[in-house]
Amino acid sequence: MIFRLISRLPLQVGQTIRMSSSSAKRLSGKVAIVTASTDGIGYSIAQRLGQDGAKVMISSRKQKNVDACLQKLKSMGIEASGIVCHVAKKDDRQKMIQKTLDDFGGIDIFVSNAAANPHMGPLLTCPEEAWDKIFDTNVKATFMLCKEIVPHMEKRGGGSIVVVGSFAGYKPSEVIGAYSISKTTLLGLIKALVPECSSRNIRINGLAPGVIKTNFSEALWKDKDSPISQMALQMTPMRRFGEPSECAGTVSFLVSDDASYITGETILVTGGIDARL
Repeated sequence: MIFRLISRLPLQVGQTIRMSSSSAKRLSGKVAIVTASTDGIGYSIAQRLGQDGAKVMISSRKQKNVDACLQKLKSMGIEASGIVCHVAKKDDRQKMIQKTLDDFGGIDIFVSNAAANPHMGPLLTCPEEAWDKIFDTNVKATFMLCKEIVPHMEKRGGGSIVVVGSFAGYKPSEVIGAYSISKTTLLGLIKALVPECSSRNIRINGLAPGVIKTNFSEALWKDKDSPISQMALQMTPMRRFGEPSECAGTVSFLVSDDASYITGETILVTGGIDARL
């Protein structure tokens, strides 16, 4: 009933129904930081945000990766800058934020993509050092970056945050148990930040990819005949592994005005894997 009533409301003079597409540069005027963004999912996200009109700050732990990525992005006409940043290091985080402010004048979008997984195998065999690295990089750094960036978004009148998690956060794996737990923690972090972020006109959402063909996850997909790859394919209804570019459009949507009434949600991009807590 309410939708029929809305459809009959007359448009005001000069008012038009807004249509959105990538060609409309829906992120024009926005400034985005994307961590761990010189390859894989992070690179695809940075590229898509840039193609949709945003100015993009990329980062990696290696200068050569930053340089190569910037060359590619700029060859596409994307306005981008870059810096070496290990997100678990406070000084690196602060330098990345300051360079973004110096180069682009503000921050509207933050995509937390950096992650680490130094341990594979049974959870109870995970060394303390590996556990600490996983949680320092995946959880603590994500929180600290949100905390450090939110005031700058607030100065711009609002913004949008996307935290890149994993389907493993919903469906923990005994092979990557500690990593899975860190990604489950991010689901709680997103929910916990919604009230404070909403009061500042900032939305926060998550992306939970399935098995995507990146260097980070190559043990799961590179050898299609291996038992672990076959198991991953069997639990994926689409019977294929995802491409990094198939995650990028979802992030561009979440940080755009098309998602202006969406916050506290995590979108699964898994090829149909049944992954729910």
